[in-house]
Amino acid sequence: MRWSVACLAAALSSVGLTTFAAGGSAVPAAPASAVAEGRGAVPARKGFQDPMERLRERLAAKLGGGKVDGSDPGLVRVVNRGSGPGAVTAGTGTSAPSGAAPRERRAGKQQSTEALQWDYQGPGGPAHWGRLESAFATCASGRRQSPIDIRDGIKVQLEPVQFDYHASGFRVVDNGHTVQVDVAAGNAIEVLGRRYELVQFHFHRPAEERIDGRQFAMVAHLEHRSEDGRLATVAVLLEPGSAHPVVQAVWNNLPLDRGEDVAARTTLDPSSLLPESRSYFTYMGSQTTPPCSEGMLWMVMRQPVQLSPEQIGVFARLYPMNARPIQQASGRLIKESD
Repeated sequence: MRWSVACLAAALSSVGLTTFAAGGSAVPAAPASAVAEGRGAVPARKGFQDPMERLRERLAAKLGGGKVDGSDPGLVRVVNRGSGPGAVTAGTGTSAPSGAAPRERRAGKQQSTEALQWDYQGPGGPAHWGRLESAFATCASGRRQSPIDIRDGIKVQLEPVQFDYHASGFRVVDNGHTVQVDVAAGNAIEVLGRRYELVQFHFHRPAEERIDGRQFAMVAHLEHRSEDGRLATVAVLLEPGSAHPVVQAVWNNLPLDRGEDVAARTTLDPSSLLPESRSYFTYMGSQTTPPCSEGMLWMVMRQPVQLSPEQIGVFARLYPMNARPIQQASGRLIKESD
């Protein structure tokens, strides 16, 4: 810390210091004006310590026990004895201590490194999902990602999916990415010897999956989970036509604000969402949203279900586009009901 001599007189009373000669007699400080002009120095005597040196030492001790740099008689420089990150040399400048960034720069760095929220366009869009968070890395590095354009399926006698759906209570939430319907427990499917509980269903516009290049207006994804944590999704393709009562029940309970959910006072039967024909395509894939976890069993119903143009328009007002682009099939096996 650099102190001009002119400041010492004012500092004396604030820090409670008094200078003394070697014999112990008090030495009065020179007037501030004289000190400022350099006329207040006390003549040196044998055995007498310069009061300015004494004052500098005591002032240094008072301000933190540092040592005094007396190279310039007109200044007092207090330097901490320590070294390293905790040692600070104070001066008259405004620069920050060594190793510290200015507040503005630190604030800017914090803002620039703040994680982006994933989205369907812009800096948070699908092309960037894998870099937004380490937990999303599979979105970029995965080899069995969804959705895909379903082509060249092998026609076989697929085991029918056993749907154990019934009228149930539900809640509707606009989660910022889609309209999601959380269904009460007790609905499930059985396929390949495993039972999966229905957790929720939600919508995408346009449909994420394609069949031989054909794209549909929307799709409903019914997501299921087994007791051992495996995932299975039934995809129901949606096209313009007549109004659908289940979808209308969902729209009737849309929350007014995103992030809030509405507990419906009525029930809905998820089986009413299914097409009359239960034939399907199946393959292994992933979630179509971050973190894009793989190992998900997909069952895409071959026959689409109709919604009215008005019902499609309701969702389009909320989410004009919330579909992940088509991913590489990467030679995975696709089976198709014959």
